Amino acid sequence: MVELKTIDDLVAWAKHTLEQAGVENAAQESRWLVADALGLEGHHLASKAEQPVSAEQWEHAGSLVSRRAAREPLQYILGTQEFCGLEFQVSSAVLIPRPETEVLVQETLRAVDLDNESVLVDMGTGSGCVAITLATILGKARIVAVDRSPEALAVAKDNAERHAVAEKIQWVEGDLLSALRGLGMAGAVDVIASNPPYIAEADWAGLQPEVREFEPRSALFSGPKGTEFHERLLRESKEFLAPGGSLVMEIGQGQYMAVRQMAEHIGGYAPLRVVEDEAGIERVVIATRME
Repeated sequence: MVELKTIDDLVAWAKHTLEQAGVENAAQESRWLVADALGLEGHHLASKAEQPVSAEQWEHAGSLVSRRAAREPLQYILGTQEFCGLEFQVSSAVLIPRPETEVLVQETLRAVDLDNESVLVDMGTGSGCVAITLATILGKARIVAVDRSPEALAVAKDNAERHAVAEKIQWVEGDLLSALRGLGMAGAVDVIASNPPYIAEADWAGLQPEVREFEPRSALFSGPKGTEFHERLLRESKEFLAPGGSLVMEIGQGQYMAVRQMAEHIGGYAPLRVVEDEAGIERVVIATRME
């Protein structure tokens, strides 16, 4: 008689497979993957531990576990990632939202007048997580989200529909701020927010395989220095920011001094302000356009 395998057996096999592949959080991720494959909520696995698993169910779960064992990010396999309390669809066309980028959202909100019809630009919107989060909070703001990837914009638009803010955001395909020309936005933008690519060429080989081999290179890689996009944003933003308007940018660890020197060299901005993330890393810089 063939021995029936159970959900508990499947979870144990998945955990062992992920451990062998070097996945750090193998115990928890195995449960998430099995629950997704079986169409269950994760907290139901324990109560259904002895429930038999069909060959088809095992095969489906096995395909997900194999993808994760190959170091494909869990978020791409499950198709979602939480950000600022909202769930966003993600695919290999977009960068996976990170908790540290929530600092960018917080500082953007601090830089804008919540009671007025402010104009905001999310430069390099990716999944749309920043623009959409802002749209759920700022009822009166005009928000323009820009990305050079049509595939990324498609994901962002789907997420905006998911959170019922699609009509609050204008989507623009183009390369950084040049995409705003012709929209009547010169000197009229209150805040430009951006999480630009900031990984330097020398750091590429040392990235985790989940990042290096699966996330879109164009959303991660900046150039030899890692601050090439920050320099472009500092130069191009002066055309579009209103006097007193702010450019709010995420930066990589150790990049603050280089970005500050760029801003001083380019001119037209008040002294930069820097904000640390929860790990104490300088994460967001705010450059305010001089009056």
